[in-house]
Amino acid sequence: MDGAGVEAALAEAHRREWAAVLAATVRVAGDLDLAEDCTQDAFVSALQAWQRDGVPRNPGAWLTTAARRKAVDAHRRGRLLRSKLPLLHLDADPEPPPPDDGFGDDRLRLIFTCCHPALAREAQVALTLRLVCGLATTDIARQFLVPEPTLAARLTRAKKKIAAAHIPYRVPAAAELADRLDAVLTVLHLVFSAGHAAPSGEQLMRPELVERAIDLTRLLSTLMPDEREVRGLLALMLVTDARRDTRSDGGELVLLAEQDRTRWDRDLIAEGHRTLLGALRGGRPGRFTLQAAIAAVHAQAPSYTDTDWLQIVGLYDVLLAVWPSPVVRLNRAVAVAMLDGPAAGLAELAALDDGALAGYHYLPAARADLLRRLGETDRAREQYATALAGAGNDAERRFLQRRLAELG
Repeated sequence: MDGAGVEAALAEAHRREWAAVLAATVRVAGDLDLAEDCTQDAFVSALQAWQRDGVPRNPGAWLTTAARRKAVDAHRRGRLLRSKLPLLHLDADPEPPPPDDGFGDDRLRLIFTCCHPALAREAQVALTLRLVCGLATTDIARQFLVPEPTLAARLTRAKKKIAAAHIPYRVPAAAELADRLDAVLTVLHLVFSAGHAAPSGEQLMRPELVERAIDLTRLLSTLMPDEREVRGLLALMLVTDARRDTRSDGGELVLLAEQDRTRWDRDLIAEGHRTLLGALRGGRPGRFTLQAAIAAVHAQAPSYTDTDWLQIVGLYDVLLAVWPSPVVRLNRAVAVAMLDGPAAGLAELAALDDGALAGYHYLPAARADLLRRLGETDRAREQYATALAGAGNDAERRFLQRRLAELG
């Protein structure tokens, strides 16, 4: 295989295998920084080895073996150094890998490690997106709406705290699960979101992240069958992913209003509805269950304009009481515009705190669309230009450029 073919195979392996390779290496390395370094070194080594020997039949297994060997070698060098310099004060050997906890997915163990309650919520989520998903620091900073150096420092502090506190790499015992559940669900939702609308790159989606998030949420549902919010998140993912094949056309973004609903995956929608019903039984719904209910209303509507917008606005009102997020307020404003007209939607957007959504390009994009519908071309053009400056995904950028061109 030529160099370009090997590089393409390695890029595909990075997209699909990074989390599994890193998570398996942590068990040997006993340290997140060392595991990440060894995993990166394994991908570097693969470039030369695969050009020489060809791409292996199972790239993930090859990379995992290489990364774990590098971790073992690093420990051997550390022991040798300690034996040669007995008077130098050095940390003790890392603890051996914990015994198998009976739950066979290293990625889920890694997520629970990253979501330990000793870490701040922002650090939990950022660390998981970096380690479990392999997202670039730039992309995670875009997700968090913070400068890249701020995010990088946050990641460094989180990894040091895990090492200093000797946080174990395992799925916690049943009594500890509840303390970490919300953080884990938040992480899985952000993984899904990063795949559903990639924060950067040429493609609109990263399907491997979507599939990874759904698989891990299914595993978590098996681990915690009585947790309704786990089922709510799984329902949200399933119903949303049912639209995957209609969200782009030849690499071009297709809005929900323009998607061919006959091509939506009705089996996924049906599974999502069944899962949602289970999440709704037994008490007040949480934020993921409510978002799943909103997605289900969209899925049942024969067309975008025929959607029950009154019900959706009502669900957003309940969601805001549970989770007063500025992004939820933005989405509610779009629904209000469909219910009461674009002027009403603009009034809702005017009440938003722009500072809380600074850099979130969907806010000026929503304003631009409502202004366009009102015929306020000049103001719409300004808002589309602002959204274009903040968009990192090429498919979204092309869509915004088309909108600008249509306005003249």
